[in-house]
Amino acid sequence: MPDLHSLLADLAAEGDSLDALVAPLPAARWADPTPAEGWTIAHQIAHLAWTDGQAVDAATDADAFAHHLEQAVADPAGYVERGAREGAAAGPAALLARWRDGRRRMVEALADVPPGTRLPWFGPPMSVPSMATARLMETWAHGEDVADALGVRREPSARLRHVAHIGVRTRDFAFRNRGLEPPAEEFRVELTGPGGEKWTWGPDGAAQSVAGPALDFCHLVTQRRNRADLAVAATGADADRWLDVAQAFAGPPGPGRAPAAG
Repeated sequence: MPDLHSLLADLAAEGDSLDALVAPLPAARWADPTPAEGWTIAHQIAHLAWTDGQAVDAATDADAFAHHLEQAVADPAGYVERGAREGAAAGPAALLARWRDGRRRMVEALADVPPGTRLPWFGPPMSVPSMATARLMETWAHGEDVADALGVRREPSARLRHVAHIGVRTRDFAFRNRGLEPPAEEFRVELTGPGGEKWTWGPDGAAQSVAGPALDFCHLVTQRRNRADLAVAATGADADRWLDVAQAFAGPPGPGRAPAAG
């Protein structure tokens, strides 16, 4: 794992990458639909701004975050939808300014948390590096939705390794989130990064394994592409089942995406 300073720098860079995609858009394009049903580009950015704000409270105001958590437990889907809907109602300029300010405050807040602190969240409590990785993952995933809406392909970067890492680390969570018992044995995960580099997790020689391009694996664990459209292969029944339920984000299992037409 990288040191916290490098991780937070990558988190900031991921936000900047998406910012560069949406900042030049005319106001009308913020209403373009994205692959997430009912969500426009404005909803995607509003959701990120809203969730970044939750992360700031988790790092700085335990009472405020406890209130957020109570609301989320009472109505998980509605709570998230409401945050996106209310944020999207602002004009693009105001929404962009809010998101930028929240990103800055989040990075500063996470940098100031004492080492070893575990932060509350909507899933299990997380260390600061895990929180930063989760925020980077979500920023990247929603950025893919925006890119799809605009019909552009973003060049993958080495920051994908953070997304892949949290995808691997959430294996057991993904099983339990579906009411399934996680496999007892570790899997080997071997991915090819954007520059051809090899990224690995788990013991060499494990009986069950997953392999493929890192970009495809990240699309799988963030549920941005259907498994049928990805070159991610599994060896072993449990590993194969994991690819059907993989989920790197907190909350209920997502509906996933339909296979590409044709």
